[in-house]
Amino acid sequence: ERVVERTQQFWSKNSKFIVYAVTALVLLVAGWFAYDKYFRQPNELKANESIWRAEQYFRIDSFRLALNGDGANAGFLRVISRYGSTKAGNNAKFYAGVCYLHLGDFNNAVKQLKDFSTSEPLVNLKAHGALGDAYSELGKNAEAIQEYRKAGTSFPDDEVNSPEFLFRAAALSEKTGKTNDAIELYKMVKDKYPLSQRGFEVDKYLAKLGVFE
Repeated sequence: ERVVERTQQFWSKNSKFIVYAVTALVLLVAGWFAYDKYFRQPNELKANESIWRAEQYFRIDSFRLALNGDGANAGFLRVISRYGSTKAGNNAKFYAGVCYLHLGDFNNAVKQLKDFSTSEPLVNLKAHGALGDAYSELGKNAEAIQEYRKAGTSFPDDEVNSPEFLFRAAALSEKTGKTNDAIELYKMVKDKYPLSQRGFEVDKYLAKLGVFE
């Protein structure tokens, strides 16, 4: 009886709040499903349909057409503008950044690549590497070294790209007078990727810095 009485008292005091909270939750869930069905999914489909031609231009190194489109087909920039919140729109930022890098527009390359994100290890590696290249071209050496290091350590199983970006980080560290950092990075290439092309070359760079192993 006491439990029932307390329950009744609780309900009488809080019934309005409970009803409002449940109603708000139901509306929130219903709103999410409506958004997903009537907005997100159609936009994903439209974005995928829009990006395919730009990807074809990218594969044949037609970077201006890939960026701006050909009149009949959208380029990456239009896909980003219209569908930037979609998965295809996010991927377009990576492609656009690399296009700008090849075209020598390094500021826009940085802008697009910084806005891009992915959970795909190899693409993430390449994005950090491309960002490192853009910063290096802009003379922003500290930022470039940071991005090269991220690229070289984010996906250790890649025995081609990882040692290459570690080497670039080492070479740029050496160039800017950060000798200890350069030695550390050169040794990382030597120890982790001894059978890579950079792994075969790295001893002469270490020797130039007075390290003989």
